[in-house]
Amino acid sequence: MAEIQFYTGENVPLELHKVRIVQKLDLVPVERRAEAITEAGNNTFLLKNKDIFLDMLTDSGVNAMSDRQLASMMVADDSYAGSATFTRLTDKLKEIFNTDYFLPAHQGRAAENIIAMTFVKEGSIIPMNYHFTTTKAHVTRLGGSVEELVIDEGIQITSDHPFKGNFDLDKLKKLLDEKGERIPFVRIEAGTNLIGGQPLSLENMEATADLVHSYGKLMVIDASLLQDNLYFIKTREEAAKDLSIREITKRISAKMDIIYFSARKLGFARGGGIALHDKALYTKMRELVPMFEGFLTYGGMSVREMEAMAVGLEETMDMDVISQGPLFIEYMTNELIRLGVPVVTPPGGLGCHLDASRFIPHVRQEEYPAAALGAAVYIAGGIRGMERGTVSEQREPDGSEHLASVELLRLAMPRRVFTLSQVKYAVDRIKWLYDHRDLIGGLRFVEEPSSLRFFFGRLEPTSDWQDKLVKAFRKDFGDSL
Repeated sequence: MAEIQFYTGENVPLELHKVRIVQKLDLVPVERRAEAITEAGNNTFLLKNKDIFLDMLTDSGVNAMSDRQLASMMVADDSYAGSATFTRLTDKLKEIFNTDYFLPAHQGRAAENIIAMTFVKEGSIIPMNYHFTTTKAHVTRLGGSVEELVIDEGIQITSDHPFKGNFDLDKLKKLLDEKGERIPFVRIEAGTNLIGGQPLSLENMEATADLVHSYGKLMVIDASLLQDNLYFIKTREEAAKDLSIREITKRISAKMDIIYFSARKLGFARGGGIALHDKALYTKMRELVPMFEGFLTYGGMSVREMEAMAVGLEETMDMDVISQGPLFIEYMTNELIRLGVPVVTPPGGLGCHLDASRFIPHVRQEEYPAAALGAAVYIAGGIRGMERGTVSEQREPDGSEHLASVELLRLAMPRRVFTLSQVKYAVDRIKWLYDHRDLIGGLRFVEEPSSLRFFFGRLEPTSDWQDKLVKAFRKDFGDSL
């Protein structure tokens, strides 16, 4: 995004796009919001869209497409096999990543399933800088385990470290020395979804890959959030400041054996896949695509989405496109800091992250403070966020609770979706809630799935704190919504 200086001295992000299609939003009264979160079992995933004003649950599949993406969908080739659309998408991936092979899948977690089924077995260990929920679930269901080896700063809520998602190379080397025979591959997530969208440096990615390859192991990257990571490398890493986005991307790709992604994030479309340099790896995974996804030239995706993905990947190489999300997130984060609200610093990608542990320190971790804060933010403003804390973990084999390293409420910033006034509204309602934080209480499960419980588990308040929150809102705001 071009650096624009305002004559008045105000410092706000400037959108380098214009709005041509709009969708009406509704802000329902606070009483209805309290009813809606109860009906949803205090799980923001189970809220109905008709009751939501600002949907900050995720940036997955909800980014606004460009005019060029929409236009490209009209030339899609819907042939079952040998589609020209597939060829265009593969060619675009080759241009960007310099890869020769592509396995399509309907989204990122489908790609994870293919990789896990190919390489993970009972007793396998998969080192990661930090896990993602579905990634870990695919590994553990096959009898493997995950080792998180992010640097210590990664789980420090407040920090000035520019690359909190970096791998701890000393810890990784120690694990490779001690248990290397059980490690089929090492996974990098660029950047780290569950700990604030924090990026890795180009230097760390290359050093990690060199170390892994010296032990004869495969290097895998989850590139779903790569666009944000590219922006941070370009703007925060001195050694990369003179590199183009394309050059940085090719440097990363050259060190990776397997590149997989969700196009619901990377590419602003709906789909995903696995890009590879090596034919042997491609062949090893290939048969799982028609078995679980679809034929090799569509992999469960709509060809229209594949055309839009090819254009979206090209737009990801444009600094004006990939900077909009991080700059809006930075603005929201800095405004909340100015108002004294505890957040993750430095601002990362994906969204603004509230620190539930400091926001409501009186709520014990066993009562799921991040989930409770998510319910409270929805009641206060009709804003739907996503719990990224203990509810997003899964219980230990003995049934004990696995307490998360951090308790965060993620307020995602879908690209080209929200206006600055809507971001300011969210800041205002969160500040009000912070000033009334003593009213917020905990939650407990009433329906708890054994896996991925954050998607469809149901909880209830441990007291009548939500009723008190509604009364306080009505007292302060009168008839206002």
